[in-house]
Amino acid sequence: MQFFINALAWLFDPKNYVAGAQSPLPIQDRIGEHLLYTLVSVAIAAVIALPLGFFIGHTGRGRQFVIGFTGGMRALPTLGLLMALFLIVGMTVPFTQAAFVASIIAFVILAIPSILAGAYAGVESVNQQVVDAARASGMTELQILFRVEIPLSLPLIIGGVRSSVLQVIATAVVASYISLGGIGAIISSGIGLNDNARILGGALLVTALALVIDGVFALAQRLTRRRGVGGERLTRAQKRSARDLSTGRVSVAATTADEGNQ
Repeated sequence: MQFFINALAWLFDPKNYVAGAQSPLPIQDRIGEHLLYTLVSVAIAAVIALPLGFFIGHTGRGRQFVIGFTGGMRALPTLGLLMALFLIVGMTVPFTQAAFVASIIAFVILAIPSILAGAYAGVESVNQQVVDAARASGMTELQILFRVEIPLSLPLIIGGVRSSVLQVIATAVVASYISLGGIGAIISSGIGLNDNARILGGALLVTALALVIDGVFALAQRLTRRRGVGGERLTRAQKRSARDLSTGRVSVAATTADEGNQ
């Protein structure tokens, strides 16, 4: 119990938040770096994975590729990949830049599978009758994707991004092994100083950060959840809404939700 009390005392010690404090402090700077690594990595991964996931989910092509790719990528040892990338990148760029570039590449590779799986599964899960009704109304394939399938599958798409963000937050700690910052630097310094309070304090920071971010994404999923994903039966109102989509008067998602509330 005293172990946790000491860690909490270290976390709430004001001197650990003062600029110019002993390296690798102050704490807020390390949290900012941790969030920066996560944001950059997930953003790059989303640019790569979302279009591919939308294409596979909409056309039905490449399902086996997604299954094999996501499974294989998740099996990669992140620390080993990080070290290998650091050595390779370090041959072409300065040391300080090599650490950042290698870390971002490793975290992007880690984040892609969850985003890809979420985008693919989300688009594919949209009620096929709704999609067929939209297609029969004269909508193009791009209109169907962006005005029907993506809005209805947002919770699953956000769920994929949520999973990737949490994975990167938890894994970004290892960036300290190649002299990068983030919360991992606090834990590494604690190990070097044999300071158990600092080690546990850093672990608690990572846990708290992950829980806060997870709560934000959970709220976003809840706010974007709509009826129309999965096996709901197609109603006359849904058919009318699909036709109206071509003129921009109403959305399938809104009409479906109204039907569920009646």
